[in-house]
Amino acid sequence: MSGPESKAPAPISSAAVDQRQPWHLRPAYPWLRLGVSLLLGTVGSSGMYVVAVVLPEIQLEFDTARMGASLPYMLTTLGFGAGGILMGRLADRVGVTIPVLLGALLIAAGFLSAAQAGSIAVFVLSSLLIGLGSSASFAPLVADTSLWFTHRRGLAVAICASGNYLSGTVWPPVVQAMIEQIGWRSTYALMGAICLAVPLATVWILRPRPPVLREMADMAAKVAAGGTGRAAARPLGMSPGALQTLLCIAGVSCCVAMAMPQVHIVALCTDLGYGPIRGAQMLSIMLACGIVSRLASGWICDRIGGLRTMALGASLQAVALVMFLPNQSLDALYLVSAIFGLVQGGIVSSYAIIVREHFPAEEAGTRVSLTITATLVGMALGGWASGAIFDVTGSYDAAFMHGIAWNLLTIAIAFFLIHRAGPRLAAARA
Repeated sequence: MSGPESKAPAPISSAAVDQRQPWHLRPAYPWLRLGVSLLLGTVGSSGMYVVAVVLPEIQLEFDTARMGASLPYMLTTLGFGAGGILMGRLADRVGVTIPVLLGALLIAAGFLSAAQAGSIAVFVLSSLLIGLGSSASFAPLVADTSLWFTHRRGLAVAICASGNYLSGTVWPPVVQAMIEQIGWRSTYALMGAICLAVPLATVWILRPRPPVLREMADMAAKVAAGGTGRAAARPLGMSPGALQTLLCIAGVSCCVAMAMPQVHIVALCTDLGYGPIRGAQMLSIMLACGIVSRLASGWICDRIGGLRTMALGASLQAVALVMFLPNQSLDALYLVSAIFGLVQGGIVSSYAIIVREHFPAEEAGTRVSLTITATLVGMALGGWASGAIFDVTGSYDAAFMHGIAWNLLTIAIAFFLIHRAGPRLAAARA
């Protein structure tokens, strides 16, 4: 018998199933979230690079030595690091939306306060505020991204972390042009408005929490009942605290080395007679190449793991730093700046992958933030120490050697951890 009531129901397409799911559980949502995180990172990290571009102006404005003019960068970076720990823990508890909004308010307040600064002390304290706010735009977002991807996690984390370098590519030439047109104070006020407006317009997209946290809660219940999961309690055969400490030391040392070119390339070009515009262009090229490096490192990470990617990046960074010493003609500096960017961009993002490979997901925000904070302490120390060494020696050659020595420590830690991982990887394959 035939009739309307006898017809079999039409098959439901996968697209229709997707439409029935909550929007944040659809396959495209993690990529949308990643795009928003990249935008927030690009805008929120601007303070890290604006202060480097404005360094010569601050030195003249407040009549201070190069070391004193380097203090705002140091305080911005320390604020970025310290704030990262607080923002990471807050993100683990309530998600990234609140930290991002809080960070936007702090960045705006810092830029506006710096624009009104009447002394170097006020400018330095305002820079600390900018750093605290900017912290929400990097480590918490990188950790959050790692929770939304299983396949292509290395690439996704690298894309998110590239917001920091994209910021360094976009803002230095833009800010330098703005300073020449409207002055550094008006430039700072405008940057504060931008850093507040963008998060307010986009942060609502980040409200959903990652499903993996619910899965980890179920796994934790099994472990408490005597199930699996004990191996994770001793990552690489050591205590979680020991591995975290080694990652933090590696982060400090690699970024003391990294800071020399990134913080002082504008000042170096000014000293050599090439002018700050050339230096800003080199910084932009360096960080643009860093984006390529970071994305390539994410692809490599998905194939060889975080530890080997860290070792590769640190080794190549040491080679690039050595290349700065004999090559200080204008053309050579452009070339070496590009090479430096191409080889060092993936080191910091590899730490986030190492954390996700060896620590529980529910600790990602805190542990990634701790490690990223260590890298920022290294950037702050390296930026300040390079200025101090310049004041003592009258050139940057000794500062480059100082950075190379610290870089060797990162390489040693990376190969030590690879050695620790070797027997366990072999046992896992057996």
